[in-house]
Amino acid sequence: MTQMPNPILKQPPVPVRLGPRPLPLHLALQTLTWTSSRAALTTLNKDLLGWRPNLKSRAADLQKNLAGVNPDAFARAVDAEIVTRLQAFAEGVSAYRHHPQTRTLPEPPTVWREGSTRLLDYGVPPLAGAENGVPLLVVPSLINRAYILDLSERRSLLRYLAKHGFRPFLLDWGVPGKDELGFDLSDYIAGRGEAALAAVAEMCAAPVGVIGFCMGGNLVLPLAQRRPELVRAMVLMATPWDFSGMDRAKTECIPAMRPQLDGVLNACGVLPVDMLQAMFVSLDPFYAIRKFRRFATLDPASRKAHDFVALEDWLNDGVPLVAKVARECLFDWYVDNTPERGSWKIRGRPVVPEEVETETLLIVPEQDYIVPPATALPLADHLPHVDCRVLKAGHIGMVAGGRATTLLYAPLVRWLRQRMT
Repeated sequence: MTQMPNPILKQPPVPVRLGPRPLPLHLALQTLTWTSSRAALTTLNKDLLGWRPNLKSRAADLQKNLAGVNPDAFARAVDAEIVTRLQAFAEGVSAYRHHPQTRTLPEPPTVWREGSTRLLDYGVPPLAGAENGVPLLVVPSLINRAYILDLSERRSLLRYLAKHGFRPFLLDWGVPGKDELGFDLSDYIAGRGEAALAAVAEMCAAPVGVIGFCMGGNLVLPLAQRRPELVRAMVLMATPWDFSGMDRAKTECIPAMRPQLDGVLNACGVLPVDMLQAMFVSLDPFYAIRKFRRFATLDPASRKAHDFVALEDWLNDGVPLVAKVARECLFDWYVDNTPERGSWKIRGRPVVPEEVETETLLIVPEQDYIVPPATALPLADHLPHVDCRVLKAGHIGMVAGGRATTLLYAPLVRWLRQRMT
Protein backbone atom coordinates (compact mmCIF):
# COMPACT_ATOMS: atom_id res chain seq x y z
CA MET A 1 0.00 0.00 0.00
CA THR A 2 1.41 3.39 -1.03
CA GLN A 3 1.62 5.86 1.81
CA MET A 4 0.24 9.27 0.93
CA PRO A 5 2.45 12.26 1.78
CA ASN A 6 1.36 14.25 4.76
CA PRO A 7 0.56 17.79 3.52
CA ILE A 8 1.14 19.21 6.98
CA LEU A 9 4.80 18.22 6.82
CA LYS A 10 5.24 20.26 3.64
CA GLN A 11 4.01 23.51 5.16
CA PRO A 12 6.70 26.11 5.94
CA PRO A 13 7.61 26.22 9.61
CA VAL A 14 5.88 28.83 11.73
CA PRO A 15 8.35 31.53 12.85
CA VAL A 16 9.47 31.22 16.46
CA ARG A 17 8.90 34.57 18.14
CA LEU A 18 9.81 35.65 21.65
CA GLY A 19 7.72 38.79 21.63
CA PRO A 20 6.19 40.84 22.80
CA ARG A 21 9.21 41.08 25.06
CA PRO A 22 9.32 40.63 27.97
CA LEU A 23 6.17 38.56 27.64
CA PRO A 24 5.74 37.76 31.37
CA LEU A 25 5.76 41.48 32.14
CA HIS A 26 3.15 42.21 29.46
CA LEU A 27 0.89 39.42 30.70
CA ALA A 28 1.23 40.51 34.32
CA LEU A 29 0.55 44.16 33.49
CA GLN A 30 -2.57 43.40 31.51
CA THR A 31 -3.90 40.98 34.11
CA LEU A 32 -3.31 43.39 37.00
CA THR A 33 -4.69 46.33 35.04
CA TRP A 34 -8.07 44.77 34.39
CA THR A 35 -8.48 42.79 37.61
CA SER A 36 -7.78 45.99 39.55
CA SER A 37 -10.93 47.41 37.96
CA ARG A 38 -12.92 44.73 39.76
CA ALA A 39 -11.14 45.41 43.03
CA ALA A 40 -11.88 49.13 42.77
CA LEU A 41 -15.66 48.64 42.66
CA THR A 42 -16.01 48.53 46.44
CA THR A 43 -14.18 51.81 46.96
CA LEU A 44 -16.06 53.38 44.05
CA ASN A 45 -19.43 52.54 45.59
CA LYS A 46 -18.31 53.91 48.96
CA ASP A 47 -16.80 57.07 47.43
CA LEU A 48 -13.40 56.16 48.88
CA LEU A 49 -11.41 56.21 45.65
CA GLY A 50 -8.93 59.09 45.42
CA TRP A 51 -9.42 60.61 41.97
CA ARG A 52 -6.89 62.77 40.19
CA PRO A 53 -8.08 66.39 40.01
CA ASN A 54 -8.55 66.24 36.22
CA LEU A 55 -10.78 63.17 36.57
CA LYS A 56 -13.01 64.30 39.43
CA SER A 57 -15.81 65.66 37.26
CA ARG A 58 -15.88 62.49 35.14
CA ALA A 59 -15.87 60.39 38.32
CA ALA A 60 -18.85 62.32 39.65
CA ASP A 61 -20.73 61.70 36.40
CA LEU A 62 -19.86 58.00 36.59
CA GLN A 63 -21.14 57.68 40.16
CA LYS A 64 -24.34 59.52 39.19
CA ASN A 65 -24.92 57.14 36.28
CA LEU A 66 -24.38 54.13 38.55
CA ALA A 67 -26.81 55.34 41.18
CA GLY A 68 -29.70 53.27 39.85
CA VAL A 69 -27.70 50.26 38.69
CA ASN A 70 -27.86 46.93 40.48
CA PRO A 71 -24.39 46.48 42.08
CA ASP A 72 -24.28 42.73 41.52
CA ALA A 73 -25.29 43.03 37.88
CA PHE A 74 -22.72 45.75 37.32
CA ALA A 75 -20.01 43.63 38.98
CA ARG A 76 -20.87 40.73 36.67
CA ALA A 77 -20.68 43.07 33.67
CA VAL A 78 -17.24 44.27 34.79
CA ASP A 79 -16.09 40.66 35.21
CA ALA A 80 -17.28 39.82 31.71
CA GLU A 81 -15.54 42.85 30.23
CA ILE A 82 -12.29 41.95 32.00
CA VAL A 83 -12.39 38.45 30.51
CA THR A 84 -13.22 39.84 27.05
CA ARG A 85 -10.32 42.30 27.10
CA LEU A 86 -7.79 39.82 28.44
CA GLN A 87 -8.91 37.25 25.89
CA ALA A 88 -8.60 39.78 23.05
CA PHE A 89 -5.08 40.65 24.18
CA ALA A 90 -4.10 36.98 24.43
CA GLU A 91 -5.58 36.25 20.99
CA GLY A 92 -3.64 39.15 19.50
CA VAL A 93 -0.38 37.93 21.03
CA SER A 94 -1.02 34.37 19.85
CA ALA A 95 -1.88 35.54 16.33
CA TYR A 96 1.33 37.54 16.19
CA ARG A 97 3.52 34.73 17.52
CA HIS A 98 2.14 32.30 14.94
CA HIS A 99 1.97 34.63 11.95
CA PRO A 100 3.79 33.02 8.98
CA GLN A 101 5.54 36.18 7.78
CA THR A 102 9.34 36.29 7.82
CA ARG A 103 11.79 38.98 6.73
CA THR A 104 12.95 38.26 3.16
CA LEU A 105 14.19 41.68 2.07
CA PRO A 106 17.59 41.28 0.36
CA GLU A 107 20.47 42.88 2.22
CA PRO A 108 22.91 45.22 0.45
CA PRO A 109 26.63 44.46 0.39
CA THR A 110 28.89 45.14 3.36
CA VAL A 111 31.68 47.49 2.23
CA TRP A 112 33.46 48.06 5.54
CA ARG A 113 33.63 46.23 8.84
CA GLU A 114 35.30 46.64 12.21
CA GLY A 115 34.39 44.29 15.04
CA SER A 116 30.60 44.00 15.20
CA THR A 117 30.16 47.24 13.22
CA ARG A 118 29.66 47.28 9.46
CA LEU A 119 28.66 49.59 6.62
CA LEU A 120 25.90 48.51 4.25
CA ASP A 121 25.91 50.21 0.83
CA TYR A 122 22.36 50.90 -0.39
CA GLY A 123 23.49 52.79 -3.47
CA VAL A 124 24.76 49.91 -5.58
CA PRO A 125 22.85 47.75 -8.09
CA PRO A 126 20.37 46.14 -8.00
CA LEU A 127 19.07 48.35 -5.19
CA ALA A 128 19.44 51.66 -6.98
CA GLY A 129 22.44 51.83 -9.32
CA ALA A 130 23.45 55.10 -7.67
CA GLU A 131 27.13 54.34 -7.12
CA ASN A 132 27.96 57.94 -8.00
CA GLY A 133 25.08 59.36 -5.96
CA VAL A 134 25.50 61.92 -3.18
CA PRO A 135 26.93 60.02 -0.19
CA LEU A 136 24.98 59.76 3.05
CA LEU A 137 25.94 58.06 6.30
CA VAL A 138 22.79 56.96 8.16
CA VAL A 139 23.26 56.15 11.84
CA PRO A 140 20.67 54.37 14.04
CA SER A 141 20.60 53.88 17.80
CA LEU A 142 22.84 51.41 19.62
CA ILE A 143 19.94 49.61 21.29
CA ASN A 144 17.83 48.59 18.32
CA ARG A 145 18.52 46.81 15.07
CA ALA A 146 19.47 49.11 12.22
CA TYR A 147 16.87 47.72 9.83
CA ILE A 148 14.12 49.94 11.23
CA LEU A 149 15.34 52.25 8.45
CA ASP A 150 14.84 49.41 5.94
CA LEU A 151 11.81 47.69 7.40
CA SER A 152 10.11 46.54 4.20
CA GLU A 153 10.03 47.24 0.49
CA ARG A 154 7.36 49.91 1.02
CA ARG A 155 8.74 51.31 4.27
CA SER A 156 12.43 51.88 3.76
CA LEU A 157 14.00 55.30 4.16
CA LEU A 158 17.28 53.93 2.81
CA ARG A 159 15.83 52.50 -0.41
CA TYR A 160 13.85 55.68 -0.97
CA LEU A 161 17.00 57.79 -0.67
CA ALA A 162 18.84 55.44 -3.02
CA LYS A 163 16.10 55.76 -5.64
CA HIS A 164 16.27 59.55 -5.51
CA GLY A 165 19.89 60.22 -6.38
CA PHE A 166 21.68 59.48 -3.11
CA ARG A 167 24.09 56.76 -2.08
CA PRO A 168 23.12 55.91 1.49
CA PHE A 169 25.38 53.85 3.73
CA LEU A 170 23.80 52.33 6.83
CA LEU A 171 26.04 52.09 9.89
CA ASP A 172 24.91 48.82 11.47
CA TRP A 173 26.38 48.63 14.98
CA GLY A 174 25.50 44.94 15.31
CA VAL A 175 25.39 42.96 18.53
CA PRO A 176 28.31 43.82 20.82
CA GLY A 177 30.89 41.05 21.06
CA LYS A 178 34.01 40.65 23.15
CA ASP A 179 35.72 43.51 21.28
CA GLU A 180 32.95 45.91 22.28
CA LEU A 181 32.20 44.84 25.86
CA GLY A 182 34.54 47.50 27.28
CA PHE A 183 33.35 50.28 24.95
CA ASP A 184 32.08 53.64 26.07
CA LEU A 185 30.44 56.28 23.91
CA SER A 186 33.83 57.68 22.96
CA ASP A 187 34.81 54.32 21.50
CA TYR A 188 31.64 54.17 19.44
CA ILE A 189 31.74 57.78 18.27
CA ALA A 190 35.42 58.75 18.00
CA GLY A 191 36.42 55.19 17.17
CA ARG A 192 33.91 53.29 15.04
CA GLY A 193 31.84 56.29 13.97
CA GLU A 194 34.74 58.41 12.76
CA ALA A 195 36.32 55.43 11.00
CA ALA A 196 33.06 54.67 9.17
CA LEU A 197 32.60 58.34 8.22
CA ALA A 198 36.14 58.50 6.86
CA ALA A 199 35.59 55.26 4.92
CA VAL A 200 32.48 56.64 3.20
CA ALA A 201 34.20 59.94 2.37
CA GLU A 202 37.17 58.06 0.90
CA MET A 203 35.02 55.65 -1.14
CA CYS A 204 32.97 58.50 -2.59
CA ALA A 205 35.77 61.09 -2.75
CA ALA A 206 33.42 63.70 -1.29
CA PRO A 207 32.12 65.09 1.99
CA VAL A 208 29.18 63.18 3.43
CA GLY A 209 25.69 64.00 4.63
CA VAL A 210 25.07 62.44 8.05
CA ILE A 211 21.65 61.37 9.30
CA GLY A 212 21.05 60.22 12.87
CA PHE A 213 17.85 58.65 14.15
CA CYS A 214 17.01 58.74 17.87
CA MET A 215 20.21 58.00 19.83
CA GLY A 216 21.91 57.90 16.44
CA GLY A 217 21.52 61.69 16.36
CA ASN A 218 23.54 61.92 19.57
CA LEU A 219 26.21 59.84 17.85
CA VAL A 220 26.45 61.91 14.64
CA LEU A 221 26.39 65.33 16.31
CA PRO A 222 29.90 64.88 17.77
CA LEU A 223 31.07 63.57 14.37
CA ALA A 224 30.05 66.86 12.75
CA GLN A 225 31.80 68.75 15.52
CA ARG A 226 34.99 66.67 15.42
CA ARG A 227 35.31 66.12 11.65
CA PRO A 228 33.69 69.14 9.95
CA GLU A 229 35.78 68.65 6.80
CA LEU A 230 34.02 65.32 6.18
CA VAL A 231 30.44 66.44 6.88
CA ARG A 232 28.50 68.46 4.34
CA ALA A 233 25.05 68.45 5.96
CA MET A 234 23.48 66.91 9.07
CA VAL A 235 19.99 65.60 9.85
CA LEU A 236 18.92 64.82 13.42
CA MET A 237 15.64 62.91 13.76
CA ALA A 238 13.94 62.47 17.15
CA THR A 239 17.22 63.15 18.92
CA PRO A 240 17.07 63.68 22.71
CA TRP A 241 19.18 66.47 24.15
CA ASP A 242 17.67 68.20 27.19
CA PHE A 243 16.67 65.33 29.45
CA SER A 244 14.92 67.65 31.89
CA GLY A 245 12.10 67.48 29.36
CA MET A 246 11.48 63.82 30.14
CA ASP A 247 8.60 62.79 32.40
CA ARG A 248 10.23 63.15 35.82
CA ALA A 249 7.95 60.50 37.32
CA LYS A 250 9.63 58.01 34.98
CA THR A 251 13.23 59.19 35.30
CA GLU A 252 13.39 59.93 39.03
CA CYS A 253 13.25 56.20 39.75
CA ILE A 254 16.60 55.62 37.98
CA PRO A 255 18.80 56.78 40.92
CA ALA A 256 16.82 54.54 43.27
CA MET A 257 17.39 51.62 40.91
CA ARG A 258 21.12 52.30 40.51
CA PRO A 259 22.38 49.62 42.94
CA GLN A 260 20.32 46.94 41.18
CA LEU A 261 21.29 48.21 37.72
CA ASP A 262 24.95 48.29 38.68
CA GLY A 263 24.66 44.73 39.92
CA VAL A 264 23.25 43.57 36.59
CA LEU A 265 25.84 45.53 34.59
CA ASN A 266 28.70 44.17 36.69
CA ALA A 267 27.45 40.60 36.40
CA CYS A 268 26.50 40.60 32.71
CA GLY A 269 28.73 43.26 31.20
CA VAL A 270 25.65 44.55 29.36
CA LEU A 271 22.16 45.80 30.04
CA PRO A 272 20.11 42.83 28.74
CA VAL A 273 17.52 43.26 26.02
CA ASP A 274 14.56 42.32 28.21
CA MET A 275 15.53 44.93 30.81
CA LEU A 276 15.71 47.56 28.08
CA GLN A 277 12.34 46.42 26.76
CA ALA A 278 10.84 46.62 30.24
CA MET A 279 12.00 50.24 30.49
CA PHE A 280 10.28 51.05 27.20
CA VAL A 281 7.11 49.32 28.41
CA SER A 282 7.11 51.60 31.45
CA LEU A 283 6.82 54.67 29.18
CA ASP A 284 3.29 53.59 28.19
CA PRO A 285 2.19 50.39 29.99
CA PHE A 286 -1.16 50.32 28.15
CA TYR A 287 0.21 50.61 24.63
CA ALA A 288 0.74 46.87 24.18
CA ILE A 289 -2.81 45.91 25.12
CA ARG A 290 -4.23 48.46 22.70
CA LYS A 291 -2.17 47.36 19.74
CA PHE A 292 -2.54 43.59 20.26
CA ARG A 293 -6.29 43.88 20.77
CA ARG A 294 -6.44 45.73 17.44
CA PHE A 295 -4.20 43.14 15.79
CA ALA A 296 -6.55 40.36 16.92
CA THR A 297 -9.28 41.89 14.71
CA LEU A 298 -7.17 42.05 11.52
CA ASP A 299 -7.21 39.64 8.61
CA PRO A 300 -3.82 37.88 8.92
CA ALA A 301 -3.33 38.16 5.15
CA SER A 302 -3.97 41.90 5.07
CA ARG A 303 -1.31 44.53 4.44
CA LYS A 304 -2.00 46.01 7.89
CA ALA A 305 -1.31 42.67 9.54
CA HIS A 306 1.94 42.20 7.62
CA ASP A 307 3.05 45.74 8.48
CA PHE A 308 2.27 45.10 12.14
CA VAL A 309 4.27 41.87 12.21
CA ALA A 310 7.26 43.45 10.45
CA LEU A 311 7.40 46.28 12.95
CA GLU A 312 6.74 44.09 15.98
CA ASP A 313 9.49 41.68 14.91
CA TRP A 314 11.89 44.62 14.83
CA LEU A 315 10.73 45.89 18.22
CA ASN A 316 11.45 42.51 19.76
CA ASP A 317 14.79 42.05 17.99
CA GLY A 318 16.71 44.25 20.39
CA VAL A 319 20.40 44.66 21.13
CA PRO A 320 21.98 44.70 24.61
CA LEU A 321 23.76 47.87 25.67
CA VAL A 322 27.33 47.48 26.93
CA ALA A 323 27.85 48.45 30.57
CA LYS A 324 29.80 51.70 30.19
CA VAL A 325 27.42 53.05 27.58
CA ALA A 326 24.41 52.04 29.69
CA ARG A 327 25.82 53.98 32.63
CA GLU A 328 26.54 57.03 30.46
CA CYS A 329 23.01 57.03 29.05
CA LEU A 330 21.04 56.20 32.18
CA PHE A 331 23.02 58.08 34.80
CA ASP A 332 24.84 60.84 32.89
CA TRP A 333 22.14 61.69 30.35
CA TYR A 334 18.83 60.89 32.04
CA VAL A 335 19.81 61.78 35.62
CA ASP A 336 22.56 64.40 35.32
CA ASN A 337 21.47 65.86 31.94
CA THR A 338 25.10 66.17 30.83
CA PRO A 339 24.36 67.04 27.15
CA GLU A 340 22.28 70.14 27.95
CA ARG A 341 24.62 71.14 30.79
CA GLY A 342 27.63 71.02 28.47
CA SER A 343 29.47 68.38 30.48
CA TRP A 344 29.12 65.41 28.12
CA LYS A 345 32.54 64.70 26.65
CA ILE A 346 33.92 62.52 23.86
CA ARG A 347 37.61 61.73 24.27
CA GLY A 348 37.87 64.60 26.71
CA ARG A 349 36.25 67.18 24.41
CA PRO A 350 32.86 68.60 25.43
CA VAL A 351 30.10 68.03 22.89
CA VAL A 352 29.11 71.60 22.02
CA PRO A 353 26.43 71.99 19.32
CA GLU A 354 27.32 75.68 18.99
CA GLU A 355 30.60 74.59 17.39
CA VAL A 356 28.84 72.75 14.57
CA GLU A 357 28.87 75.00 11.49
CA THR A 358 27.21 72.38 9.30
CA GLU A 359 23.72 73.13 8.00
CA THR A 360 21.35 71.00 10.06
CA LEU A 361 17.80 69.74 9.72
CA LEU A 362 16.25 69.01 13.12
CA ILE A 363 13.14 66.83 12.86
CA VAL A 364 10.92 66.48 15.93
CA PRO A 365 7.87 64.16 15.98
CA GLU A 366 5.23 65.86 18.10
CA GLN A 367 3.55 62.57 19.15
CA ASP A 368 6.79 60.99 20.36
CA TYR A 369 6.56 59.44 23.84
CA ILE A 370 10.04 57.88 23.65
CA VAL A 371 11.80 61.18 22.90
CA PRO A 372 9.24 63.82 23.92
CA PRO A 373 9.44 67.07 21.92
CA ALA A 374 10.53 68.93 25.06
CA THR A 375 13.77 66.91 25.06
CA ALA A 376 14.52 67.33 21.35
CA LEU A 377 13.48 70.91 20.56
CA PRO A 378 16.14 72.58 22.76
CA LEU A 379 18.80 71.52 20.25
CA ALA A 380 17.40 74.17 17.90
CA ASP A 381 18.60 76.84 20.35
CA HIS A 382 22.17 75.51 20.26
CA LEU A 383 22.83 74.79 16.58
CA PRO A 384 23.98 77.86 14.58
CA HIS A 385 22.54 76.84 11.20
CA VAL A 386 19.38 74.85 11.87
CA ASP A 387 16.08 74.25 10.15
CA CYS A 388 13.69 72.82 12.76
CA ARG A 389 10.56 70.98 11.66
CA VAL A 390 7.89 69.41 13.84
CA LEU A 391 6.05 66.48 12.26
CA LYS A 392 2.63 65.13 13.16
CA ALA A 393 3.98 61.64 13.79
CA GLY A 394 5.29 59.31 16.46
CA HIS A 395 8.82 58.13 17.09
CA ILE A 396 8.65 55.00 14.92
CA GLY A 397 5.81 56.07 12.66
CA MET A 398 7.93 58.94 11.40
CA VAL A 399 10.45 56.58 9.76
CA ALA A 400 8.39 53.41 9.19
CA GLY A 401 4.72 54.32 9.35
CA GLY A 402 2.14 54.39 6.60
CA ARG A 403 2.58 58.16 6.06
CA ALA A 404 6.39 58.17 6.32
CA THR A 405 6.90 58.84 2.59
CA THR A 406 4.79 61.99 2.69
CA LEU A 407 5.78 63.21 6.15
CA LEU A 408 9.52 62.44 6.12
CA TYR A 409 11.03 60.78 3.04
CA ALA A 410 10.02 63.29 0.34
CA PRO A 411 10.68 66.47 2.40
CA LEU A 412 14.03 65.04 3.52
CA VAL A 413 15.08 64.42 -0.09
CA ARG A 414 14.15 67.99 -1.03
CA TRP A 415 16.13 69.44 1.87
CA LEU A 416 19.21 67.32 1.13
CA ARG A 417 19.14 68.18 -2.58
CA GLN A 418 19.13 71.89 -1.77
CA ARG A 419 22.20 71.53 0.47
CA MET A 420 24.20 68.78 -1.24
CA THR A 421 23.58 68.89 -5.02
